[in-house]
Amino acid sequence: MPVYNAAGTLPDALKSITGQTLADFEVIAVDDGSDDDSGMILEAWRRGDRRIKPVNAGRVGLVEALNRGLSVCEGTYVARMDADDRMHPSRLARQAELLESRPDISVAGSLVETFADGSVGEGMKIYEAWLNSLVEPEDIAREIYIESPVAHPSAMVRRDDFVKLGGYRDLGWPEDYDLWLRCHAAGLRFAKVPEVLLYWREHDGRLTRTDSRYSVENFLRVKARFLIDGPLDGRDGLIVWGAGQTGRRLSKHLVRMGRTVDAFVDISPRKIGGILRGAPVIGPGGLMDAWSRHSRPMLVVAVSSRGARKLIRQALQGMGLAEVDDYLCAA
Repeated sequence: MPVYNAAGTLPDALKSITGQTLADFEVIAVDDGSDDDSGMILEAWRRGDRRIKPVNAGRVGLVEALNRGLSVCEGTYVARMDADDRMHPSRLARQAELLESRPDISVAGSLVETFADGSVGEGMKIYEAWLNSLVEPEDIAREIYIESPVAHPSAMVRRDDFVKLGGYRDLGWPEDYDLWLRCHAAGLRFAKVPEVLLYWREHDGRLTRTDSRYSVENFLRVKARFLIDGPLDGRDGLIVWGAGQTGRRLSKHLVRMGRTVDAFVDISPRKIGGILRGAPVIGPGGLMDAWSRHSRPMLVVAVSSRGARKLIRQALQGMGLAEVDDYLCAA
């Protein structure tokens, strides 16, 4: 658990951890150079509970703080937690049970419930509903290029798998999404306990709102990199469904990273017949003709309008295309 100036929420987080039904754990709390009372709070809790083990890292930043914490962890399983969230009392027990009973699973998540001092925004509610719809490995693998499919502080992972991947990386994009994409690329599988086990605090000071690593542009960069190195590798054709803002922005990064787009699909009469990044923009009726020009193409769906993904999936299934094998959703 990285801690940075979290004095206002840290006692609640620690109370929820120490109240777990599974009692055999250690809390590696990495103080990332806090200049409020966080360090004093950790020390006071350490004196009352030997399972709490503060690590004073100095101001090293989130990614290094996470790796410092990982290097100190001794358990078979490592659970992530943030200093402003709360755990359900049975979180650790339920996730450990999942990993014990399903040796094919490397990352155990859970359903989440967002809360705030005020109201939770509509966008966060939509993201929460999508996250909570992904439970089994196939669901998570299918949707992993849309967004980060596991809330980072809800995860418990097998420590050995985590260490083999090299822990966290700071490449200027979201470190948690980068980790999940590397897990997926390595063939590791995800599943979730189908219960709310993490209460996820929403507030304006969250790093996802204040740090440029979590900008839309950087999410698109990491998606493009892993698409190219993964499902697009060995494909002789790439078609992007979406000539609007999301499709243009994702394709920009794909092209910058060396991947040519052969055609765009869009439903807007204004765009059909045009050229985007040197490729023709066609309507859905021309998709199978464009498809037939390649021996092993892949289609990437990059339309973020609400409800569009469901309609596009229905259209592609009607054309006989199979998700994951023939197309992937990336928005």
